[in-house]
Amino acid sequence: MNPGSKCRTCRQPAIIDLPRHNANFCAEHFLELCRRQVIKAIEHWKLLERDDKILVAVSGGKDSLAVWDLLIELGYQADGLYVGLGIGDYSDVSGDYARRFAADRGLKLIEISLRGEYGYDIPTAAKATRRVPCSACGLSKRHLFDKAALDGGYTALVTGHNLDDEAAVLLGNTMRWEIDYLARQLPKLEARDGFPKKVKPLVRLTERETAAWCVVRGIDYLVDECPIAAGNKHLGYKATLNAMEAESSGSKAAFYLNFVERMAPLLAGHLKDDREALRECEQCGSPTSGDVCAFCRLVATASAHERVPVELIMRGRR
Repeated sequence: MNPGSKCRTCRQPAIIDLPRHNANFCAEHFLELCRRQVIKAIEHWKLLERDDKILVAVSGGKDSLAVWDLLIELGYQADGLYVGLGIGDYSDVSGDYARRFAADRGLKLIEISLRGEYGYDIPTAAKATRRVPCSACGLSKRHLFDKAALDGGYTALVTGHNLDDEAAVLLGNTMRWEIDYLARQLPKLEARDGFPKKVKPLVRLTERETAAWCVVRGIDYLVDECPIAAGNKHLGYKATLNAMEAESSGSKAAFYLNFVERMAPLLAGHLKDDREALRECEQCGSPTSGDVCAFCRLVATASAHERVPVELIMRGRR
């Protein structure tokens, strides 16, 4: 940002430049822009109702804490959910950030420990399955987020996925034409048997904007990237999109938002067919396309690696 830049709204000194908006903003009007973008997403895609009982999946990072903060500021009632993944000091520190955020604001934070409640952690699962850690991490979080929301009677599960996240996932799925995943890549997935409503209120805000929100609002968050995510293709897709954005401001927003508006409706029938094919997992009752869900298979594999009887882990989990 050039020294002496002025806020587009009030002409006071600006703290941030946003090329895709072709504007600079002071702290006050930057926060106002963020609120407007979240409100626009919620209203346009009907993400949330005022009487929704909301559970926000929080990691201690900027995006999840920003979306929790934004929802509370906008007058929604929202609790947090933190899943301890057992990734060494990284998980310990991330949990501390989530707990401090909740405690400082008098908010409720639910905690789940993979190691304490299911007998494994992400590094162990990666070794047991011989797959990249992000695979076991994503699978575990999706299952536990859904379960916590349903068990707690929540009507909406919120995640902190931002525009950069969604555009990167969309790029990867488009390059491989993963129709099943493309059909589900929406700002909202409606609730159905075994699944809560899932919404992403930050899809109109970039990663840089959510970080700036936290800085201006005085929110302490975990800056470090996950130490076992190195080599994740998602990071490469983000770098590619950032290079495109540098050449043409607004490219990421156009790529993702035009997909949601123009292409996603054409895939709606495929999404319906995919959902109708699901049945209950024989072990935990969660929706699955087979007899046993992927999460229960992961628990069995990880427990075998740890030599822990899976029956002891899963007892009482249904």
